[in-house]
Amino acid sequence: MARDLTSPDISRDREPPRRASDTLPEGYDFKPFANRRIAVVGLGKAGLPAAYRLRDWGAEIVVWDDSPAQREAAEAAGFTVADVTAVPFAQDTLLLSPGIPHRLPRTHPAAARALAAGAPILCDAEFLFLAARAAGSRAQFVGITGTNGKSTTTALLRHILKGAGMPVAAGANLGPAATALPLLARGAYVLEMSSYMLERLDALHFDMAAVLNLSPDHLDRHGGMPGYTEAKARILTGNRVSVLGMDDGDSRALASRIRGRLVPVSGTTPQPGGVWAEGRLLRDAEGPILDLDEAAALPGTHNAQNAAAAAALALALGITRAQLAEGLRSYPGLPHRQERVAEQDGVLYVNDSKATNADSTAWALGTYPRVIWIAGGVPKEGGIEPLVPFFPRVAHAVLIGRCAEEFAATLAAHGVAHEIAGTLEAALPAARDAARRLDAPVVLLSPAAASFDQYSGFEARGEHFRTLVQSLEKAA
Repeated sequence: MARDLTSPDISRDREPPRRASDTLPEGYDFKPFANRRIAVVGLGKAGLPAAYRLRDWGAEIVVWDDSPAQREAAEAAGFTVADVTAVPFAQDTLLLSPGIPHRLPRTHPAAARALAAGAPILCDAEFLFLAARAAGSRAQFVGITGTNGKSTTTALLRHILKGAGMPVAAGANLGPAATALPLLARGAYVLEMSSYMLERLDALHFDMAAVLNLSPDHLDRHGGMPGYTEAKARILTGNRVSVLGMDDGDSRALASRIRGRLVPVSGTTPQPGGVWAEGRLLRDAEGPILDLDEAAALPGTHNAQNAAAAAALALALGITRAQLAEGLRSYPGLPHRQERVAEQDGVLYVNDSKATNADSTAWALGTYPRVIWIAGGVPKEGGIEPLVPFFPRVAHAVLIGRCAEEFAATLAAHGVAHEIAGTLEAALPAARDAARRLDAPVVLLSPAAASFDQYSGFEARGEHFRTLVQSLEKAA
């Protein structure tokens, strides 16, 4: 019988009822953006909530989306739909959905119109900050970014603060859109910030911020690694406390930019003045915080660094060491990030669908000594060649998706046993049989590739994996 080990995501971890003193009242008189004309382009996860909230906050809103269906839905909701790509830009500001480029690799026509008119192009977190400060909020803004680990660190910090009784709202790139969050009177906003969002900030400067790590990603959007680094580094402007991951050279190099208090963190190496892990013992200069073996949802050295970053921020926010330890211990984890789905006949099934590049998969492979590895999809630059040092941990690989042949060639060149299954439906039974035959205790989905050849996103891929594991249980 398989044990269901599925962990909730941030949206399922429901907030308790807030005290009236935790949030600020919003009524007809609260119009921080009255007489401000804002064009909202891209009506997806961030754009549509922003359009609703900004309208409530008094802004004059026009909306546009390249999808006719989205435009029709917005019009039905009472929004003014106008093609801002076809006429001179007449608004004060463009709120452009983070996934839509405003410069590289190709400027969206709406962005081109706004740039020509000298109008700022902003993300929705900017408007949350302006509204909160206009309402007199004393809540601190905490920003978290990095190539990998930012979702786990954001959700972990939120969990720690919530458990300690601090009013907290978390979202932006993870969970609810920034403009969908409540106006807190006090406490903390914990915002996961992508490079796409960071390049569209103006007034927002975080009270505290963390850069976890940097490795090549989204290079077409930022014109190369220097541009990507510059976008990420914007989160460190004007902070009172800056938490910096020290386990890679690119993030370490950002230390010279920090003007406030620097707190270095590491999953492997002592950091004077910071927080680090010695083996699995999380500690700082004052002594041990927690043996991370007690935190089942935080395996591996990468999660040790995530825990160190969350701990550094929590301590800076006034959380006690006892509250911090309990929050780390009780953290349930996020789906699709080394999610322990089930254990059946001595084999653990792990869903790491969020690992869409080799760097992310390296963390997963480094966590388990011997695995059956399911990988493949749409390859990122460099493929799986950077994972060669971890190949001795792979008892057998089962390959899916567009890059199966490419990955097979790399594995063959290094003597790693493998087969091409093509789809997850075929891969799961093959992986289960290999785990039994080779006495490998872990079946790991960590694709090292994007999902868009077969799925709408990594979430859909991970959900399918979970469903298939449950089907194996029923068959057994």
